[in-house]
Amino acid sequence: MELLRKWLGHPEDIYNLLRFKMGGYRAVMPRMDTDSLGCGLRTCYRYLNQTSRSFAAVIQALDGELRHAVCIFYLVLRALDTVEDDMSIPLDVKVPMLQEFHSHLYQPDWKYTESKEKDRQVLEDFPTISMEFRNLSKVYQDVISDICHKMGVGMAEFLEKKVDSQREWDKYCHYVAGLVGIGLSRLFSASELEDSIVGQDTDLANSMGLFLQKTNIIRDYLEDQLEGREFWPREVWSRYAKKLSDLAKPENIDVAVQCLNELITNALHHIPDVLTYLSRLKNQSVFNFCAIPQVMAIATLAACYNNQQVFRGVVKIRKGQAVTLMMDATNIQAVKAIMYQYVEEIYQKIPSTDPSSNKTQQVIASIRAMSLPGSPMASRHHYSPIYLSCAMLLAALSWQYLSTLSKATEEYVQADH
Repeated sequence: MELLRKWLGHPEDIYNLLRFKMGGYRAVMPRMDTDSLGCGLRTCYRYLNQTSRSFAAVIQALDGELRHAVCIFYLVLRALDTVEDDMSIPLDVKVPMLQEFHSHLYQPDWKYTESKEKDRQVLEDFPTISMEFRNLSKVYQDVISDICHKMGVGMAEFLEKKVDSQREWDKYCHYVAGLVGIGLSRLFSASELEDSIVGQDTDLANSMGLFLQKTNIIRDYLEDQLEGREFWPREVWSRYAKKLSDLAKPENIDVAVQCLNELITNALHHIPDVLTYLSRLKNQSVFNFCAIPQVMAIATLAACYNNQQVFRGVVKIRKGQAVTLMMDATNIQAVKAIMYQYVEEIYQKIPSTDPSSNKTQQVIASIRAMSLPGSPMASRHHYSPIYLSCAMLLAALSWQYLSTLSKATEEYVQADH
């Protein structure tokens, strides 16, 4: 019944869960017809669904040939990432493997069968992926190969190097996520679904990736600590603790939260670029693809800000909240309103004693200037009383059923790391 109590406190979540389950999700994620695809492409989409809970649905909702290009792009980078993550590969083998990985796209028989990682099928059956890569138009091949090369070189650089300065944090996030944003943007323009400026403005595209990656790194502090990974920049956390792991100690919770708030403030600086980028998009499927992860990220940062739970467990946004964001983030004005809503939520939580309070207030002021909605904020969540009453009644009658169904949206609450 705890789930029911949470829902009753957020009636718009109930309404949107019902809309989502009764077919509303098809507006943002229409079903893809796989029957007409060749054997190789069908296999690639099967691998996509197996390896990406976060992006499979939105990739398959993209229009035309862009869908296949992004699917192959994702699988190539997933294969590269699987090599990076595989601790069983010796460094003297892994470093050149990462640096030269892009060349395997043009080697029909290349595959790697010794990986111990869970997504090893994308390496074991790389010939199928590389074949479909070579079936793409050359303009797509050139983008994918170039980004794969740059990302492999960057991953190799950080294999034995920790993230020290905030500049290096930006550089690491550029290699693992900013380059993805740049590559996707170039694919959007190459498809002619978007103007050439979208692919040419690499600074904005990079910010799109950095905002998502920094959100993941901030949220996943405890999980990364438990698995022996460190991605928070030493330049920041060393002002609050001798070791990054010390932030998880109960006696350090106050300074840990201050460190958390400083990193969230850093991430918020990317939002003006995100809004400018999204304002240029014309194609609806591309807009949905780009906007949904961004609004999930700002909602996640708002949930994490000044929250001790980041150092004690997992911080997630509500499933109903995730559905509401997915259903709403379909145009730039709605996205601006969402950004406005969550930065205001952060603003209300800024402690007066927080060392970053002035910086946080300043960056929120700049976001406010860009995202002030043209219509009242309430319009984004305005549902008539009769709809809300019906939704609440239905939820009361079928909360357990909806609880099971809502698992379908779990992938949008936890993005791929």
